[in-house]
Amino acid sequence: MGNWVVNEGLSIFVILVWLGLNAFLFWWYYRVYDVPKKFYYSRELLGSALPWARAPAACLNFNCLLILLPVCRNLLSFLRGSSAPKCCSTRIRRQLDRNLTFHKMVAWMIALHTAIHTVAHLFNVERCVDARVEANGTIQAVLSKLGDKEDESYLNFVRKKFKNPEGGLYVAFTYLAGLSGVIITLALILIITSSTKTIRRSYFEVFWFTHHLFVIFFIGLVIHGAGRIVRGQTEESLKQHDPEKCAKHFMQWGIKSECPIPQFAGNPPMTWKWVIVPMILYFFERMVRFWRSQQKVVITKVVNHPFKTFELQMMKKGFKMEVGQYIFVKCPAVSHLEWHPFTLTSAPEEDYFSIHIRIVGDWTEGLANVCGCDKQEFQEAWKLPKIAVDGPFGTASEDVFSYETVMLVGAGIGVTPFASILKSVWYKYCNDATNLKLKKIYFYWLCRDTHAFEWFADLLQSLEIQMQERDNADFLSYNIYLTGWDESQATHFTVHHDEEKDVITGLKQKTLYGRPNWDNEFKTIASQHPSSRVGVFLCGPEALAETLNKQCISNSAADPRGVHFIFNKENF
Repeated sequence: MGNWVVNEGLSIFVILVWLGLNAFLFWWYYRVYDVPKKFYYSRELLGSALPWARAPAACLNFNCLLILLPVCRNLLSFLRGSSAPKCCSTRIRRQLDRNLTFHKMVAWMIALHTAIHTVAHLFNVERCVDARVEANGTIQAVLSKLGDKEDESYLNFVRKKFKNPEGGLYVAFTYLAGLSGVIITLALILIITSSTKTIRRSYFEVFWFTHHLFVIFFIGLVIHGAGRIVRGQTEESLKQHDPEKCAKHFMQWGIKSECPIPQFAGNPPMTWKWVIVPMILYFFERMVRFWRSQQKVVITKVVNHPFKTFELQMMKKGFKMEVGQYIFVKCPAVSHLEWHPFTLTSAPEEDYFSIHIRIVGDWTEGLANVCGCDKQEFQEAWKLPKIAVDGPFGTASEDVFSYETVMLVGAGIGVTPFASILKSVWYKYCNDATNLKLKKIYFYWLCRDTHAFEWFADLLQSLEIQMQERDNADFLSYNIYLTGWDESQATHFTVHHDEEKDVITGLKQKTLYGRPNWDNEFKTIASQHPSSRVGVFLCGPEALAETLNKQCISNSAADPRGVHFIFNKENF
């Protein structure tokens, strides 16, 4: 229970506060439109759908305030101390690393309240249209006719007589609120449907382009309420006309002195007050990113690695990084608009920064071609393409040196952030190991084909030799798991199993086959570090993240003085 609080307590608290604020806003604004006299006649005209439309609108404003903040990457990097002295604790910084998870949760909440708001307004429009043509002799008909004379203000925003569904279509496509609502809803549907994992992985360009419909979404959101179609009785009118007393005398309004004709006014648009600050923050975020992306980047080296992997080594004036950070890369020769995230595989101590790219789609293949990876001859520097780089941005891996003991788990190409970490460890040991808080690394690498990442095996080999030369071979314990192999490979592995070095990686540590028994691994580490805070860092799929998170909780001691596993996951 103790480590559950450490790992998940603050996250659960944040989510409960967020849900609580949503519930409170819904309840509060439901009552605002369901109880006060100001909207008495509005409720007579529209029925119970009025508060059901306005309550989710308030929640929409609140969540639209939040939706942009988790993707202000420079702001998050600043808060976690990536580019300045660390201004918050490790526990709070771990919440910042869950920014995309929160971004998705807020998006689904926006979708939910949009659905409620839209359905409720469909009922409102239907009642407004019907009240103009089919409610003769009722208070709804009298309320709808208000505003037809010069000395009156209207309550029913539908000023012409139509029958449904023509009237509903007329309202949807000729009124500002209706047209902007249709555009907002369509933009939201496209954004959400293109954000599914299948689309993101297989058609990243579709995801990238449709996600930028958020600009149209926010413009529509701000102007949506400018038409002021939700109207209520004015304060001055309420002093002279009490709706609870005068409603039953609606045929005598203006005749009885105590019941003059009620006057109405539209609610002023409020959404801009909610979203103006995050919109300004995001605007400056984009300006900073644009300015940084215009700075000159020089590709100093292109390295071809086996199995469709290549490395770009680059230099940029004023570029400063920490371990495990990532950048966004744009190559105008491939696409003028697309930016793609890549983890930095270089160490802060090196005089260049590098990324390793696996060719898995049209964009990466195009980048490989313009960089000359498809050619055998040497490429001169002036022939290499122009590259724009935005970043670096902070990640969970920055906190790896805050622990004495860490577990690093990489799956497939998810091994890249740990290349930066292990390189930095190597440099720190070469220069001054006495100031290094980190005393023990347990590294796990799960991959289908280790040949695809031979460059990483070379790095491990260098670090292995370095630690042996310094009589600290126990500093790094690593296990490489091959999760996919065929029968011929298995025979080859068996024949060469007794050799000093592994037949696949060339390392002294032999490659293991299958998947780790995480329960055994955690229990072993817990027994060897009985009073430690062990940082667990993952760059890999969600299923593995869920498994490791559960292991962190179940294998941590209830005693605060015992071992505690702290889970951290890379998010892009």
